[in-house]
Amino acid sequence: MDVVYIVGPMLLIAVVLAAVWLERWSVPVILVALGAGILFGSDVLNLWHFDDIHLANQVANIALVFILFQGGFSTKRETFKTVALPAGGLATWGVMLTAAATFGVLWGILHWSLEKSILLAVIISSTDAAATFSILRRQSLPSKLASTIEVESAANDPMAVLMTVVAVESFAFGQKAEWYMVLLLFCWKFIVAPLFGWFSGRGMLWLFNRLRPQDRGYYYVLSLGLILLIYGAAELIHASGMLAVFVAGYVMGNHPFVHKQGVTNFSSALSIMANIGMFALMGLLVFPHQWSTVWVDGIILFLVLTFVARPVAVWLGTLGMGISWKHQFFMMWAGLRGAVPIVLATYPATAGMGVGQDIFNLVFFAVLLSILIQGSTLGFVAKLLGLSAPLRPKPLYNLELITMAPSDLDLFVVDLPGPQGTIGPKISDLHLPPGSVITLITRGQEVVVPKGSTHLQGWDQVTVLARAKDEEMVRRSLLEPFILYPTKENTEKRGA
Repeated sequence: MDVVYIVGPMLLIAVVLAAVWLERWSVPVILVALGAGILFGSDVLNLWHFDDIHLANQVANIALVFILFQGGFSTKRETFKTVALPAGGLATWGVMLTAAATFGVLWGILHWSLEKSILLAVIISSTDAAATFSILRRQSLPSKLASTIEVESAANDPMAVLMTVVAVESFAFGQKAEWYMVLLLFCWKFIVAPLFGWFSGRGMLWLFNRLRPQDRGYYYVLSLGLILLIYGAAELIHASGMLAVFVAGYVMGNHPFVHKQGVTNFSSALSIMANIGMFALMGLLVFPHQWSTVWVDGIILFLVLTFVARPVAVWLGTLGMGISWKHQFFMMWAGLRGAVPIVLATYPATAGMGVGQDIFNLVFFAVLLSILIQGSTLGFVAKLLGLSAPLRPKPLYNLELITMAPSDLDLFVVDLPGPQGTIGPKISDLHLPPGSVITLITRGQEVVVPKGSTHLQGWDQVTVLARAKDEEMVRRSLLEPFILYPTKENTEKRGA
């Protein structure tokens, strides 16, 4: 047991240090975590022997809960409304199309066994929220495109889980589900889960706005317990806990509540820790010496999934929605596989199926290739398609509004458009709503103290204290001048 307290912290520290060092080459942190887990595991350094597939399954589920909550929390209402149709289509019958195309190639063309083909097709049919959120949010992409991919990855798990459970029960226990029962279960999961998540999110808002503890730490503990409770309660009624948690996070993130900024930072930190911990654990669970018998099939599975199944699903799933071919192509390449397929790949083994270990190794190898090849080249593909913009530097400073009572005031952070350094209007010339005040301007690596004579500049991050109902007006007041004066040449004439 001592190994947990020594090697465990060493593993996490190694992941963080390596991730920071490799960040300059855009290497995803989840890939670093996977690699570190494999390195520390039994087949390489042998610092930590871990083969408890049941425990790994449980830990991964808990980690996904926090990752999906943060995904919903950071999804803006305006963006979600514009992507609900394509993301919803890809999350439902898009997953079925992926599974069908994968099965067709593996069984019909490559002549793999029926059992193996079906299990692999349904297990690896969903894209992964953890991998998608981790990698996409390092890219500067059109908001609609990024949100479509993110919402799809968060909402498509129930379909994959449902198909996997039905397949495993059919092969392992001989329980053949009737088609109408499967349809009813699917409808239940996709209708009840969002409703449950919405009411749960509203309940969290009500509770947060009525508690007034003097210690802010109580809010963090409360949010931790409530997130897990929402997931557990949804699963108890056989709804999708993952989808319920995502919706609850979405409701919370799009409404003001007491100590919101602190909870935002806490949720983001939880998501980062969950990502690193989950992928490191999955790396520990892998024994690379077993890949000698599956690596060829693993490459085939990855190629079929990436170049056949995913393109078919995206093309048919977005047909007639007016999505450009560039966006479609990027969505095809951004169909990352990650933790969810790996977790689902443990189901055959836990059910005692003879092919369980082979299925797990195959899925893990294909997922590793997906993260390594697709995850590492997303930025290049986005540039090639003309979809990326220079990545904005992360500000070194931010402000947090601490309220111990319900308030209609909130802090809004507005990222001004580029090009970087474009000179905009003076603060005194802005038409901000009454009672609104600019409290902080972060410009690259420096902090600018706002004055009436201060000119805003492109890529400034502006923090505004205002009433929640005035958020839209605040954003319009700050952004419109940069539409009117989009270049340095036009703005320098203003007497900057």
